[in-house]
Amino acid sequence: MTTATLTLGEIMRSERDNQIPLYAKRDIALVRGEGAYLYDSDGRRFLDAMSNYGVAVLGHADPEFAAALADQLATLSTGHQSFGNDVRALLLDQIAQIAPAELPRAFLSNSGTEAIEAALKFARAVTGRPNLVAARRGYHGRTFGALAATADPKYRGPFEPLPIPANHVPFNNVDALVAAVDDQTAAVILEPIQGEAGVYPADTTFLQAAREVATAKGALLIADEVQTGFRTGVPFVTLAAGVIPDVMCTAKALANGFPIGLTLTSEAVSAALPPGAHGSTFGGNPLACRAALVTLTALRERDLYAQSVRIGDAIARRVEGLQSPKVRAVRGRGLMIGIELKERVTSTLRALQDRGVLALPAGNLVLRLLPPLIWEETQVDELLAALEEVLR
Repeated sequence: MTTATLTLGEIMRSERDNQIPLYAKRDIALVRGEGAYLYDSDGRRFLDAMSNYGVAVLGHADPEFAAALADQLATLSTGHQSFGNDVRALLLDQIAQIAPAELPRAFLSNSGTEAIEAALKFARAVTGRPNLVAARRGYHGRTFGALAATADPKYRGPFEPLPIPANHVPFNNVDALVAAVDDQTAAVILEPIQGEAGVYPADTTFLQAAREVATAKGALLIADEVQTGFRTGVPFVTLAAGVIPDVMCTAKALANGFPIGLTLTSEAVSAALPPGAHGSTFGGNPLACRAALVTLTALRERDLYAQSVRIGDAIARRVEGLQSPKVRAVRGRGLMIGIELKERVTSTLRALQDRGVLALPAGNLVLRLLPPLIWEETQVDELLAALEEVLR
C-alpha cells in the first residue's frame, strides 16, 4: 500500500491542531518506507538521504529486522533490568565485542539524550565536581543536563539558567581546551564529528589533548558518538583516532531507528556508582535489545561498514566533481556528509524535495546527508542527478 488512510490535509490538520508547535513542518506526510525510499500520503516516492536524522541505517521495512521485531513482540516486549533477560544478555555480549576492553560496563536507556544524561550524572557522581567543558557548536541533546553541554543559544535560551555550569571552547583549539579544564571540571564532553554544527571532524590532536588534560586534571572524558556511531565506516570514531574515553555514548544507529541509548563506562566509573544511583523503566527492554541485536548483526554480516565508506567516498568525490559555484566545501566520513554552501541551505532542501530527494540542514549553510547504509551506486546516481540540477 502506497497511500495513507488519511489525506495530507487531514494529517496536517490533526498535527497542527493537537501538537505543541515545536517542529518546523515540511509540507509532506511520510507514511511508508521500503529500503532506501520513503513514500508520502499521495504515494510519491522520495530518495531517503536523511534516515530520520541518522537512525535508519538498514533502511526501511528491512525484512529481517521486521521479522525479528514481530517475533519479539509475540514473545516478550518489555522487561525491567532488575530481572535478567536472554535477548539483553546476547546484546550485551555483542556490544562487548565492539567496545574497547577499557569500557566494559554498559547502561541501556531509550535515546541519545538519555545516554548523555547518564554520562553527565556519572561524571558528577564519580568526581564530585560541578562543571563541564564542551565545544562551541556542539550538540548533545535537549534534556536539562545534555542541554547544558549543548552550545547553541537557540536551544539553550528558553530554558536558562541550566543546572550544570559549562565552559564552551572553540572546537579544535587545543590551547583553549587545555586552559578551560581545572579542578572543578567533572568532565570534558566532545563529539568526534560535530554533526548538527555542519559535519566538522575533530582533529586527532584535539581529541588526544582532551584525553591528556582530562587525565591530568582528574576529570572524565566523555565521547558523544550518538550520531557518529556505526555510520562512518567504523563502530566508533573516537576509538579510530586512538583515544579511549572514560565514558562513551551512542544511540541513533544502534537499533535502526528503534528507541535505544547506550552509555559505556570504564570499570572505575562503574565501581563508583552504587545500586539504584540511576535507572530506567523502559531502558534495556527485550524489544529494543532485539532491534539492536539484529542491527549490529546486519552491520557486520552485510559488510555495511565498508559499504558506508565506499558509497560515502563516491558521493563526496562526485559532488566535488560538479565544481558547483554554490559549493564551498565537502566534509565528512563514511555516510555522514556535509556539503557547505555559499548561500542558505533552505532553498536547496526545498529544490531537492521537489525532485524527490529528502536531505537535512546542519546550521544555516550546510546540506547534511545521513542516508541509510544500504545505499548503492543507483542511489548515488539519483542523488547526484538532483544535486547537479539544484547546485548548478
